Amino acid sequence: MCLAIPVEVVEILDSDTAIADIGGVRKEINIALIEDLIVGDYVILHVGYALNKIDPHEARKTLELFAELGELQATIDDN
Repeated sequence: MCLAIPVEVVEILDSDTAIADIGGVRKEINIALIEDLIVGDYVILHVGYALNKIDPHEARKTLELFAELGELQATIDDN
């Protein structure tokens, strides 16, 4: 199964790479597929490649759902 996740761009290094915040972890990602990217944009990330920009509100809602799923899984694991 493949998973693409929303991440926030926190620093642009050059035309092909940027730093993204992934749940508090900062990782270098490839942004070569996206034009006009600026710091603060949210992108869909798959295997290290930013595929396209997404709406910030939708990105935050998705990340909140992932966090809730993680909390639910932790509760299940504890029981």
